[in-house]
Amino acid sequence: MFKLTPAAAGQILQSAEVQDDEPALRVAAKIDDDGELVYGMGFDEEREQDMVIDCEGVQVLISPRSMTLLENTTLDFVELKPGEFQFIFMRDDQAPPSCAPRTGGCGGCGSRGGCSS
Repeated sequence: MFKLTPAAAGQILQSAEVQDDEPALRVAAKIDDDGELVYGMGFDEEREQDMVIDCEGVQVLISPRSMTLLENTTLDFVELKPGEFQFIFMRDDQAPPSCAPRTGGCGGCGSRGGCSS
């Protein structure tokens, strides 16, 4: 399952404040020509085949093509150096509890209500 840390969610929500709608963040992954796993993200609208995960007030959209590549991946927002912050994607089986897809719940997340603190 794809995961989103509270720090990443907070930064995403802050960035989305200028939009009128609830934030929907599309995350994607692909393997480039060199065989390297490449990640991307940006605000987008939900599409018919998307998996939708609600966490910390952020609606995360994942296309079927990216689902397998994003399995066991966590998006975080970290300070790399003093004053230098960046989103990072981490693949880790020991990451924080996951958010719930709309079809069910786990890790303290409701099906639509976001993660509980």
